[in-house]
Amino acid sequence: MVRIYIQLYGKVHGVGFRYHTRNEASKLELVGYVKNRTDGSVEIIVEGDEDPARQLLAWARQGPPAAQVERVEVVYEIPTDEFGTFSIER
Repeated sequence: MVRIYIQLYGKVHGVGFRYHTRNEASKLELVGYVKNRTDGSVEIIVEGDEDPARQLLAWARQGPPAAQVERVEVVYEIPTDEFGTFSIER
């Protein structure tokens, strides 16, 4: 099991990023959350098996069709097993 903290910058608000991320994470049976940050970035914390988590990271680097991801910060952390689902946070 892995935990990945992802922060994405660029045109990532107002393009359905959170909705699409939740759908992708659910398909991959991952848990965690996605939320818009006040600085205009999107934050994702994902936990699950390594291969699906890396697939979500690869997807997030591109995002949904209307997004324009310009920069990605990634930090691998120790899993906490605190999530039961993948949710959209406010």
